[in-house]
Amino acid sequence: MFENDTYVLGRIAKSNELRKMGINPYLNGVTKEMSAQEFLQSYANIKATEEQKDTSKRARVAGRIKFIRLMGKAAFLKIEDCSGILQIYLSKNELEEKFDIFKKYVEVGDIIAVCGFPFVTRTGELSLHSLEFELLTKAISPLPEKYHGLVDIELRYRQRYLDLIMNKDVRESFILRSRIVSCVRRFFESKGFLEVETPMMHPIPGGANAKPFVTYHNALNVERYLRIAPELYLKRLIVGGFEAVFEINRNFRNEGMDHLHNPEFTMIEFYWAYRDYRDLIAITKELFCELLSELNLSKRIVWNGHEIDFGSFREITYIDALVEIGGISRDVVMSCEKLSQHLESHHIQLDGIKDLGKLQSEAFDAFVESKLINPTFIVDFPISISPLARRSDKNPSIAERFELFIGGSEIANGFSELNDPLDQLERFKEQVKAKEAGDEEAQYMDEDYVNALSYGMPPTAGEGIGIDRLVMLLTGNTTIKDVILFPALRPQKKENQKPNKDAP
Repeated sequence: MFENDTYVLGRIAKSNELRKMGINPYLNGVTKEMSAQEFLQSYANIKATEEQKDTSKRARVAGRIKFIRLMGKAAFLKIEDCSGILQIYLSKNELEEKFDIFKKYVEVGDIIAVCGFPFVTRTGELSLHSLEFELLTKAISPLPEKYHGLVDIELRYRQRYLDLIMNKDVRESFILRSRIVSCVRRFFESKGFLEVETPMMHPIPGGANAKPFVTYHNALNVERYLRIAPELYLKRLIVGGFEAVFEINRNFRNEGMDHLHNPEFTMIEFYWAYRDYRDLIAITKELFCELLSELNLSKRIVWNGHEIDFGSFREITYIDALVEIGGISRDVVMSCEKLSQHLESHHIQLDGIKDLGKLQSEAFDAFVESKLINPTFIVDFPISISPLARRSDKNPSIAERFELFIGGSEIANGFSELNDPLDQLERFKEQVKAKEAGDEEAQYMDEDYVNALSYGMPPTAGEGIGIDRLVMLLTGNTTIKDVILFPALRPQKKENQKPNKDAP
């Protein structure tokens, strides 16, 4: 794969020459005593210059070379590790023949270890004067020429390792992502929730309206579906006696990709016995308050050109949102015929939809969602688009459900859970009819789940929060690919590659 790359071939030749000299360019068992940041903090008060050097203080560091400046019998270089960048000074006076090896065989991108003493350069930069030098890893592929970073977006996603090497901001976003996930986990544990694990391969895909990925289990000789949601398994645990559970889970949905959707994504789903959807709204507000505090973020953040105020969460019903935010008169919103005509007049394809709730959903997507910039809980959804949610006692056509929208997109979805097994059975039957009529995202019949409910599930509330979208908000990223280390990408076209006729 490297045959036609002269730069790579040149570096391979140097690697081979080092081996002939008895120098292994790929060492192992090497440790470093401190990080670059620890070095800078430990010796921040050093005043000694090169002329006043104090060799009694010693430090050993290691990292990737990001810059080299040769000056005859001396050299300055910058090495970088996970904590930051440190300047290194090398001189032939101390390193002798090793300095010649450095000049001839070591390049930007290589990983080295150096041991020496701290000093301050004439320009005032705390640096390490190397007394020992060791090549740890020879990089045979050169880094991009621009020291300030890798800017080719396509290359950044396909070669995330190179993106992380070259772009400090990218590394910091993923470090922050890890902190966010950790904070979410600690929050729910502090509330008495038990973290659990449920299957990734399901005999029946369920828990969400989505098209699944299909795989095959050879030992069982059956098809399996990659998980689209863990919901039905988590609620089985509530039936079994656990009263507060959560799972930070990876889900897979065989659907389109855009700046908000990746076919595999991360969510937290949690289920809480003896609570309802009002309790979920309260704990969701508390979670955001905790996150902003733990991450030292302001309650006012700027995202995608919008200022978002987390100091105030709005709440509005689904129907009122269509009227007040969507600008549709109430009599139109509540009429199948009138709403169909309204949607068609705006060139929205309905594909034969006759159900009022589904028509309202089309209207919501078209006229409301993108306008929900500040945190907004949309409550009381149409029952026909909420197949797993509990009906309102006051209005059977309404589900005790909410979705939280921030920055014009859905962040969370929660509801009082349906625990009536007969009602759930009828809802599944309606979903089966929809699937038979061509709705690929309609849910399958899950008789075992209905059977679980038949043993009695206590009043329960459950919610899912999209971790990727949450991270987007809190890191300032506007595309989901920037918060997933290895996002899904279309295959690169190769010579003689046959086109996939079924690909979109």
